[in-house]
Amino acid sequence: MFKKIIPTVVIAAALTFGFSVKSLNAEAASYHTKAITVAKSNLGVPYRWGGVTPSGFDCSGLVKYSYSKAGVTLPRTAADMFKKGTKSKSLRTGDLVFFAQSKASKPTHVGIYLGSGKFINASSSKGVSITTLSNPYWKPRYVGAKHI
Repeated sequence: MFKKIIPTVVIAAALTFGFSVKSLNAEAASYHTKAITVAKSNLGVPYRWGGVTPSGFDCSGLVKYSYSKAGVTLPRTAADMFKKGTKSKSLRTGDLVFFAQSKASKPTHVGIYLGSGKFINASSSKGVSITTLSNPYWKPRYVGAKHI
């Protein structure tokens, strides 16, 4: 009797563990995807300094709002967001990308990496929009990325 039950219990435990790992990976992927979906749904929203709602966003307001809708709480400013997460050496979709006036200064701008060299952000000149890391304005100001 026990010879029949033990293999069943072992298989059930292995399947349960396997499913929980997949579930955690899916959950991580889903909150990044959700944050990006929220940010993209706000394309064209005008820039508003201090803005944290779809009536107007500043850069960190857009990121904070988008991630909060995905269930992740972030600090309010780009500089404080830069203190969170883990440094991303290889950019992944959903990473936060940071910019500063100089490499020595703290970040003053943040966006969400979309993949293929693109990120979404709220800029004072275009509001919520998608641009590239190779953009002549953003490229020299790039200071790093964080995985949340």
